[in-house]
Amino acid sequence: MAKRSSLSIRIVEGKNLPAKDITGSSDPYCIVKVDNEPIIRTATVWKTLCPFWGEEYEVHLPPTFHSVAFYVMDEDALSRDDVIGKVCLTRDTLAAHPKGFSGWAHLTEVDPDEEVQGEIHLRLEVVPGTRACRLRCSVLEARDLAPKDRNGASDPFVRVRYNGRTQETSIVKKSCYPRWNETFEFELEEGAAEALCVEAWDWDLVSRNDFLGKVVVNVQRLWAAQREEGWFRLQPDQSKSRREEGHLGSLQLEVRLRDETVLPSSCYQPLVQLLCREVKLGHQGPGQLISLIEETTSTECRQEVATTLLKLFLGQGLAKDFLDLLFQLELSRTCEANTLFRSNSLASKSMESFLKVAGMRYLHGVLGPIIDRVFEEKKYVELDPSKVEVKDVGCSGLHRPQTEAEVLEQSAQTLRAHLGALLSALSRSVRACPAVVRATFRQLFRRVRERFPSAQDENVPFIAVTSFLCLRFVSPAILAPKLFHLRERHADARTSRTLLLLAKAVQNVGNMDTPASRAKETWMEPLQPTVRQGVAQLKDFITKLVDIQEKDELDLQRALSLQAPPVKEGPLFIHRTKGKGPLTSSSFKKLHFSLTTEALSFAKTPSSKCVNELNQWLSALRKVCINNTGLLGSYHPGVFRGDKWSCCHQRDKTDLGCNKTRSWVTLQEWNDPLDHDLEAQLIYRHLLGVEAALREKHRQLSTGPEASRGPTGPGEAPGDPLAELFQVLGDLQEAHRSSPAGSPPSEPSRILELQT
Repeated sequence: MAKRSSLSIRIVEGKNLPAKDITGSSDPYCIVKVDNEPIIRTATVWKTLCPFWGEEYEVHLPPTFHSVAFYVMDEDALSRDDVIGKVCLTRDTLAAHPKGFSGWAHLTEVDPDEEVQGEIHLRLEVVPGTRACRLRCSVLEARDLAPKDRNGASDPFVRVRYNGRTQETSIVKKSCYPRWNETFEFELEEGAAEALCVEAWDWDLVSRNDFLGKVVVNVQRLWAAQREEGWFRLQPDQSKSRREEGHLGSLQLEVRLRDETVLPSSCYQPLVQLLCREVKLGHQGPGQLISLIEETTSTECRQEVATTLLKLFLGQGLAKDFLDLLFQLELSRTCEANTLFRSNSLASKSMESFLKVAGMRYLHGVLGPIIDRVFEEKKYVELDPSKVEVKDVGCSGLHRPQTEAEVLEQSAQTLRAHLGALLSALSRSVRACPAVVRATFRQLFRRVRERFPSAQDENVPFIAVTSFLCLRFVSPAILAPKLFHLRERHADARTSRTLLLLAKAVQNVGNMDTPASRAKETWMEPLQPTVRQGVAQLKDFITKLVDIQEKDELDLQRALSLQAPPVKEGPLFIHRTKGKGPLTSSSFKKLHFSLTTEALSFAKTPSSKCVNELNQWLSALRKVCINNTGLLGSYHPGVFRGDKWSCCHQRDKTDLGCNKTRSWVTLQEWNDPLDHDLEAQLIYRHLLGVEAALREKHRQLSTGPEASRGPTGPGEAPGDPLAELFQVLGDLQEAHRSSPAGSPPSEPSRILELQT
């Protein structure tokens, strides 16, 4: 069993930011740090004081983390980026909001005295004496201190203060991992209320010393404990008065902390087997578990439940069966064909998640080149006459204003070219579409055709497929390519308009060019010939997609399974030091790397650098290494040069590392390996929350006409699956209560006391 924590983060937008550039604007982006470790960098939004990001992340991290901080930065091309302000949320703050922190938060100033990091190793003792007791403080070492000097390190020393007396350690040059092993003693009077303050400083020859953090010890509690030794987290100096909040603008955030105690796999087997049995049996009436879960799940958490259920059944090899059951449930309550899969039902949400999990690489192959072309061309495109901007055209000295008709015609030509290229790429991609996606679309197509068999509804099965493929997958990716990892930056205003018009055209094709879709925006008429041609192409594509035989799918799936899937691939910049000086005397080499579960390879392939490249690589490497039993608990961040380590100055080359290994903070992505136990735990947690509603449903079914129905043959569902579910939930509750990880955490050391 294990304790696991995760953060769901959505960085929405900022407002009223201060201008940092001479143009009266800023180029803001956000950096997210967990305990001072940068993990996320958003895209830069250029020339605005009210940026919109809309970026979402899922982060897995250790349960012992202390805080998550959001820094708003202003990007500068020629100088160091400016810090605008930050929002810091502690673990306690997030824990106090079980449904998540959501809303606007004022940015606060970033004070260097508050930007501390690292830990210090202390040994504290109360030593009896002939006349009076003495307080002995041994300053042993520190790790992960903030680098304050231009050489990327610090010159740390420690100042120990008690009862008006101050003593200092020696200075360790150029190190963020210093070792002192120095001891100080102070006279201690019984009943003394003074606190012991241990401060870490960076020594500077010319300017003032920089504050690195402090630890404040409650002497009364130490007197009771007599002795205490361990690593203490350095705390900021918060004694300074703050300026009025709000002058740096605000940041809108949605952050949710989830802590889960994950039990051994055997504990979840009854729950998983029960759900799998219900999926295998298919549509069995109003008492069916999946149907009841959908009925009792609120709209606000339906996407989360859908994604968790999908991953659980993917891990059991039942994703297609699960989606097929949802298709049947949706079709059984749909009377009008034009309303099919238009709501935010469990079927719609599950299919969205399924396409992102199983089809993201396919989407990149089909849509990526078209999106790249739109971004690179940066053409002005507009079809709405009320929004056309007429500009000068022609060569030098022969400028003339471009007419509105010319703008509209050129725009239509550009969009027809992009739409035609996209539809052609889609038509050629039947074999490239993942086998499990093809099988799911074939099942959907067949179920819809069985439900609406009349000739007047001949397009309904095609529309059912395109409602997911085009309206809920391709079109959203066109509108927001950054959120689907198709581009590293958000589009500018001109490119955004082109993408919006292209997405509208794809939606019209996906709707099979119905009169209702044409009537919404009549100014889209110039694209109608391409849209009509696209409808024919799309229907031909879907026909081929759903006609592939099972044997072909099995052969393709077998071929794909022989290749180790890439965990991460892309460019990486390798730093090669030429001398002992700072980074200015170094060069960088750019290589294209590919990491699979079996090998790490590289080649000299050019590619663009992603803004989150480094953290995505670190995250991927940590996921691959997470089950490595030989993973080091500590390491040396420096090199052994001459007769000592450059980081901590130890002279034993084989000694343990001076810095702890950070191996737990990882970014969750759609291609992450499935975590079967965690998905089962999340489903259990959700079912526990809706247990009261399920019991009410059970009471209604027990007293209704369905109560007399029971299994009529071998292999059919038991008469009362809900009662079986309640028994399983009760057993899991008992397992959690009896597990060591499920008990309340032990009381932390109480000799550490913060001064505010």
